[in-house]
Amino acid sequence: MTTPSVPQPEYWLRGPLPDVPPLLQPVAHALLQARAEVQAALHDFPDHLLPVRPAGVASVGFHLRHLAGVLSRMQSYARHEPLSEAQFRFLAAEKDGATPPETTAALVQQFAEAVEQMLATLRTTPEASLTEFRPVGRQGLPSTVIGLLVHAAEHTTRHTGQLLVTARVVQAGHSTYDTGNPSIH
Repeated sequence: MTTPSVPQPEYWLRGPLPDVPPLLQPVAHALLQARAEVQAALHDFPDHLLPVRPAGVASVGFHLRHLAGVLSRMQSYARHEPLSEAQFRFLAAEKDGATPPETTAALVQQFAEAVEQMLATLRTTPEASLTEFRPVGRQGLPSTVIGLLVHAAEHTTRHTGQLLVTARVVQAGHSTYDTGNPSIH
């Protein structure tokens, strides 16, 4: 006889994470919560629905690619590094994706790995560096280390919410969606 599993509270209610500086705990909690919600919502999401854009909103595939890309870019800026050529190529491919098309499982895994990389960055970021200036983008717009890390979490949670709603809408109407029909893109 198996016992029913007790649902876990959200990550921010599970206590501090080991080796993450106290001021960065909320960033880590938000990223872990987003990853868990994406994995739960998309475990059986059909690959052919990844590019569907109901009412012209961004597709589930875009959100998954963008989530991974933003985390990578924010880490580079936080380390005071320019974006690499690979990051620019990834950014250019976020909208339409790769050819051949990716699978849901591969994109969810890519996002999960990006979260792990960001968690590693959080663990190695000294709290004393959090207020240090960091230029962002080609224009060198002003930010700080903590500004970039918090933005990574905020942006991730925003796109996760959009992804979750889009996935539900697309799955609810999947029989009416034909990805070859431009009227739904």
